[in-house]
Amino acid sequence: MKKKVGLFLIFMMALILTACSSSSAPKPLELTIELSEFKFSPNTLEFQVGQEVTLHLVNAGALGHEIMFGRDVMMEDGQPDGYMTDMFLSANVEPDITVDEGSQSDNDMDMEEDEEHDHAGVMVEVPPGDDEYTMTFTVTEDMVGTWEIGCFDQNGVHYSAGMVGTLTVSP
Repeated sequence: MKKKVGLFLIFMMALILTACSSSSAPKPLELTIELSEFKFSPNTLEFQVGQEVTLHLVNAGALGHEIMFGRDVMMEDGQPDGYMTDMFLSANVEPDITVDEGSQSDNDMDMEEDEEHDHAGVMVEVPPGDDEYTMTFTVTEDMVGTWEIGCFDQNGVHYSAGMVGTLTVSP
């Protein structure tokens, strides 16, 4: 009888520990995204709610590129021109965007409307060269679902040429 009670207690402790460990925050994710003519590599990303994400953005191409995260592509004069729903703006998250050694970038849009696109949101311009841009944020529940990653440079030509990716956020 004592063995059965002991085994039951061990089983219950293991069950409790397993439940506690599965509810903990996911491990931070750090990854490099190369932007080039005309693709993101990788072009499929998966994040989890509560995960701290650091994206290193490197331009491996000869042209300037940008990266935006959103849904519902807007059209301007028949060309793709950004997203109607910006992932960061809709989640009320402002990512920390830096260049090289951590100096603040002038390229982040700080969730304001910019001159090139007719919407508010976050866009990081990554010019050609050796500079590395870093974007850090924590994934929230408001980001759950499937989002698109896009570059709309040259009046949407980059997007139309295939510079598109997918981001899936799971609970």
